Amino acid sequence: MISKLYAKLASIPGGVWTLGFVSLFMDISSEMIHSLLPIFLTTVLGASMVTVGLIEGLGQATASTVKIFSGTLSDYLGKRKLLAGIGYGLATLCKPLFPLAQSADWILSARLIDRVGKGIRGAPRDALIADLTPTQSRGASFGLRQTLDTIGAFVGPMLALLLMFLLASDIRAVFWYATIPALIAVALLIFGVKEPVIDQPYKTHCHGNFLATLKTLGSAFWIVVIVSGLLTLSRFSEAFLILRAENIGFSIIMIPVVMVIMNMAYAVTAYPAGVLSDHFNRQSLIAVGFVFLIAADIALALASNIITVMLGIALWGIHMGFTHGVLSAWVTDTAPEKLRGTVFGIFHFVSGITLLLASVIAGALWQQLGPEATFYAGAAIAAVALALMYLLLPIIQKIHQTNHQT
Repeated sequence: MISKLYAKLASIPGGVWTLGFVSLFMDISSEMIHSLLPIFLTTVLGASMVTVGLIEGLGQATASTVKIFSGTLSDYLGKRKLLAGIGYGLATLCKPLFPLAQSADWILSARLIDRVGKGIRGAPRDALIADLTPTQSRGASFGLRQTLDTIGAFVGPMLALLLMFLLASDIRAVFWYATIPALIAVALLIFGVKEPVIDQPYKTHCHGNFLATLKTLGSAFWIVVIVSGLLTLSRFSEAFLILRAENIGFSIIMIPVVMVIMNMAYAVTAYPAGVLSDHFNRQSLIAVGFVFLIAADIALALASNIITVMLGIALWGIHMGFTHGVLSAWVTDTAPEKLRGTVFGIFHFVSGITLLLASVIAGALWQQLGPEATFYAGAAIAAVALALMYLLLPIIQKIHQTNHQT
């Protein structure tokens, strides 16, 4: 099995590797901020739990809404790298707003700008990976990018932890250092990624409007969207993992460890899960992810000590490894080649809206009933979502059989 994992690496194009390192450095920057942001909001700026959930949810919803337009525009123009560069550049330019923030309103503004940048780059980048990757390596390519992205997501909190020790817990100073890896990410994209030439961009054969385009997408794609929406509705922002650790007794200086543990578990599982999805049923891998999410929620609801919290956080990371990259590969399987940017935009939009709803509900439950209610509710919704996905499996299998016959 290990030899197959390494063999798959050789089939992944260099451009995908570079995009993975772009994601790695940008995630280092983002997670240096994100790993401390909930505590910064609640202890330094005095924000409520509902405010934390609202800021996180609105940020994700904003990114997802923008992805629809950027994805469609990348199809229309055939210029995915340009839009990805604008998105990464905007996310870099807004980083200084975090250390300068004097209220929760500042943080909301900074998060929205940052998420607009993420929205602009997300769908074109995923479509660019799909353009660069041969069919037999889709799961491996998306899994590799997710792994490199997630390595950045645990290196970032580790750097934040180190800087918190060196800078006497000065959160604002840590935020300033976060601008450096963001600048490296932009440079890598500009100079290290060569976009394949699209002979006939979508604009050369587009005769309808956006609604007409939606009608051309098959039922297989919409089932992926439904499954993704169910999964996202059953989980919420990772900010609540940080707040749970603090609730159990983590000191502020140790808070970045939460994201380190989660993202290490995520990074270890994302690439193997992607490779497995190239050889086996992608839906089965996603179902395994649901099971890990339910286990994570139960562990975090029952947690009474740091060890149990860390177990729940690790399980949460594993669930992400089994779902995120695999879902992206599944989207590519169902997407018309000329509409990859559009379908990734729709896919991320639905995920963002459901994450906004999930995060606001999580914040309200926490504030009214306590953290246990938040995580028990997450486990219950995930169990219902898993059951609904299995109800959809016969339809999915019928569609796959039809596609193979045609």
